[in-house]
Amino acid sequence: MGTGSNGLSASGLRRLREVLLRHVESGRIPGLVALVGRGGETHVETVGTMRPDGGSPMRRDTICRMASTTKPVAVAAAMVLLDECRLRLDDPVDRWLPELADRRVLRQPDGPLEDTVPARRPVTVRDLLTSTFGLGLDMTATHSPMMGAIFEQGIYGREWLLPAVEPDEWMRRLGTLPLVYQPGERWLYNIGDDVLGVLVARVSGRPFETFLRERVLDPLGMKDTGFHVPADKTDRFPPLYAPDPRTGKLTVADEAEGGHHSRPPAFPSGGGGLDSTVDDYHAYFRMLLNHGRHGTRRVLSRQSVELMTTNRLTAGQLAAREAWARDIVHLSHGQGQHGGWGFGMAVRTYRGDFAPVGQFGWDGGAGTSAYADPDNRLVGILLTQTGMATPDSARAIHDFWTTLYQAIDD
Repeated sequence: MGTGSNGLSASGLRRLREVLLRHVESGRIPGLVALVGRGGETHVETVGTMRPDGGSPMRRDTICRMASTTKPVAVAAAMVLLDECRLRLDDPVDRWLPELADRRVLRQPDGPLEDTVPARRPVTVRDLLTSTFGLGLDMTATHSPMMGAIFEQGIYGREWLLPAVEPDEWMRRLGTLPLVYQPGERWLYNIGDDVLGVLVARVSGRPFETFLRERVLDPLGMKDTGFHVPADKTDRFPPLYAPDPRTGKLTVADEAEGGHHSRPPAFPSGGGGLDSTVDDYHAYFRMLLNHGRHGTRRVLSRQSVELMTTNRLTAGQLAAREAWARDIVHLSHGQGQHGGWGFGMAVRTYRGDFAPVGQFGWDGGAGTSAYADPDNRLVGILLTQTGMATPDSARAIHDFWTTLYQAIDD
């Protein structure tokens, strides 16, 4: 078969569909939606159904829990404030987040919470944007004193890694804990992204979701993106499934009606709370590839996009993140092998698979993946609603990207 004007071969796209179909036919993933955007053309595949017993088919406008794939979109709200000089990268955050002032730091990362030393300096805006402010989630060390305290304080739930209380109360609880590492010392996952949402709300004087919608989502036409799914859209919203790690049997972790995403949350989580569609996310990542422009409208400055989508970790931070990712490759089912980190997203700093250096984006624990590739002017998005308790959705993500890159034929 020939190659279209977007440089993707028809035979390659056919193989991509065949590979995705195989994952659904295995019975391990009920359904999925995939989008490939290159040049001015978009290719979408919908495979399977919303439930394993059949029923409504997956559609192009199916709404999915984006989980940690929320991060690359939510961070744009903070970038708007940087563009407007209402935030500066190296300003201490104490002014807006007094809960993070005068920090104590664990003497040993896995040590008792009482054994601390003073922080060498305040937490800065840059520390939050790069996930290096000193606190984070480590699901490989759930029995450590710090992880125990995070769950005991109700900062996150063991079964549902989203904040459940109002932002001010959440910050109060967070402020009772020491840091694990000195500010700026080590990349740590997730908590910084949720703190950023509180920072945006306090600096802007607007609820985080309101500010994100007004300045980012609405200008991009992301009409199906938000922190909950309204009742009139529930028919497009599948349940979230949690596979049993021993048997692979699918059980419902979150229903569409009456579940976690059926009503506005107390805390809109910039770390993992968005729901969206492949077309909405395509609009966002196309904006990043277009250096902050959407059509004739500028959403972010070119400089902000460059900061977000290129590695921002120092050599020491980068080495620690790479070592951590390699050490847990068997637990992460091969995810997270990118090297670098920008603002709110991974940035590939070495070629470890089919994707080239410079590709940016992230994956989510609900079986979601969204990346853009500047060299190939490519956006790829894969949405399932099958959690990563087993390797199945991670393998579908890997196979999606492997076959997608093989379809490039120019």
